[in-house]
Amino acid sequence: MMKNYLVHFVLCISFILGIAFPIGLLAQEIKIFSVEDFDLKGPVKSCLVATDYGKEEYTFNEGGILTKAVTRYNDTDYDITIYKLDGSVLLEKRLENYRDGVFVKNTSIANFYELDTTDGKKITEKIISYNKEFLDQYEYNYGEDGKLSTIKRINDSGIDETALKYEVYKGEVTETYYLNDIIFKSIRTSKIKGKDNTVHKLILTKEFLEGLPQKALEQTYDSNNKLVLEKRFVYNDGQKTFIPTESMTYTYNDKGMLISLKTAKGKSVSVQEFIYQYDSHESGNWIKQIITPDNTYKTRKIKYYEKETIQAPEVKS
Repeated sequence: MMKNYLVHFVLCISFILGIAFPIGLLAQEIKIFSVEDFDLKGPVKSCLVATDYGKEEYTFNEGGILTKAVTRYNDTDYDITIYKLDGSVLLEKRLENYRDGVFVKNTSIANFYELDTTDGKKITEKIISYNKEFLDQYEYNYGEDGKLSTIKRINDSGIDETALKYEVYKGEVTETYYLNDIIFKSIRTSKIKGKDNTVHKLILTKEFLEGLPQKALEQTYDSNNKLVLEKRFVYNDGQKTFIPTESMTYTYNDKGMLISLKTAKGKSVSVQEFIYQYDSHESGNWIKQIITPDNTYKTRKIKYYEKETIQAPEVKS
């Protein structure tokens, strides 16, 4: 029986990159990842992360853009994602699965992207299996303001369209997502004054199922754009309102590194603390993260692009 790590791979990558899949795994706006998305700084060439389920390997170009990601569950079972770019434009994304050291063709897929600017901006994404079977097609349409306006999904089951609506009211910006005219998500961004009298950003995301509210997430970012507070809610049909279920408070050191996570759920409160060891590079990336009181840890091996040395012209006497 072939081992199936695909769901685990997707969830791990989603957690690492902070991707939140909406209900039904609906289409996401196309995103190119950079070193910052992996908590890295400077001219990083590659990063090898040791995790409890295996190893993650990331490769970046000299512009700091992710070009390859490898998830290794063991020596013979691994998944490779390859990104082909033209500058900052994504052309292809390929997911290749290997089990027992053998390439698995029927579960490997390729995403192809095509940009059309003849009438506004439209990006077409075609998803094809390595068996040359058509799986999905997405059309991303952008308005004159450059914002994503619709996502059309086309496959053998038919056509689905996600429409995005943007509203600005008293300084608050709301993005509302509709799938076939039925709301499934809204994101409201506003500004508030923090305890230190600096301006904080507040993002409230609500999720709906068949048009009915289900859950919500409120995130507060400080003036350095660091996440400092998260609150989770579930919708109570009887009270017709969102009820808080969990809150998480994040604390950072002067390097901007997370050093404490306090989680409150009901009457239960837990605290995790994070200790770091850093490399000797001028970028100062961490290479070991220790989490207490669990005493678990994560290690990273980082390689950097070398600076080009300019040699002075030889002076002839």
